[in-house]
Amino acid sequence: MRNIRIIVAYDGTHLAGYQKQPADKGITVQGALEEGLSKICNEPIQVYGASRTDAGVHARFQVCAFQTSGNIPVENIPRAMIAHLPKDIVVVEAIEIPLDWKPRHNIFGKAYSYTIYNRLIADPLTHRYHWHVKKPLHIEAMQEGARYLEGTHDFTTLKGANTTPVDPVKTIYAVGITEHHGHIRIDVVGDGFLYHMVRNIAGLLVDIGLGRIDPRAVPQLLLAKDRRRIGKTAPPQGLVLEEIFFTDSSMEAAVQRIKE
Repeated sequence: MRNIRIIVAYDGTHLAGYQKQPADKGITVQGALEEGLSKICNEPIQVYGASRTDAGVHARFQVCAFQTSGNIPVENIPRAMIAHLPKDIVVVEAIEIPLDWKPRHNIFGKAYSYTIYNRLIADPLTHRYHWHVKKPLHIEAMQEGARYLEGTHDFTTLKGANTTPVDPVKTIYAVGITEHHGHIRIDVVGDGFLYHMVRNIAGLLVDIGLGRIDPRAVPQLLLAKDRRRIGKTAPPQGLVLEEIFFTDSSMEAAVQRIKE
């Protein structure tokens, strides 16, 4: 048997998320990968991902692994998969790794970005990749609020509804907010994230930017451990899984880029 790790990128607009579901629920990343890889490897393939994304969420650097007894050269996999995947999903890279390597057991952290378009008039060319917020946002207030999210906290307040029971204590290494021609980008690097956590961070920071929440209230909101204390979850289309880190050094480099 061979163990193959692949890097996958996808536009989630028309996808039903990462995790495989019944066919009538729509195309999923895991389902499409397993179908395509089974064809090129000439045997049933099961794919394991390092992270799950919801319907409508995008990924620039999703990491998956699968085992095969087939002999297809690993360097041919990205090209061979083109004919067997929807155009919204691409295998960027494939490498052979030790048999005991598992995606979810080797993660040091993850990086996400969330984009907001902050103009009165919509931008039709990028609407698939941002949340359109018409009212002006106060960037400095959002940046102040973001600083309180950094560090190790119980993030129960920022978890999504129907969250699978997991440890709510996570460490956020950096939260950066930048603006360019009306596009406000929130970058977050952490050791792990709860269900809907990054989208709830974006929703909270927008409420701060609109003046609905004082940025200095963030520590108390976290201490409350109550999802009802914050506003709505930001919509999925602004969220991108940017990178999954398998070494300390790669994660530290990403944190440094945000803090510069």
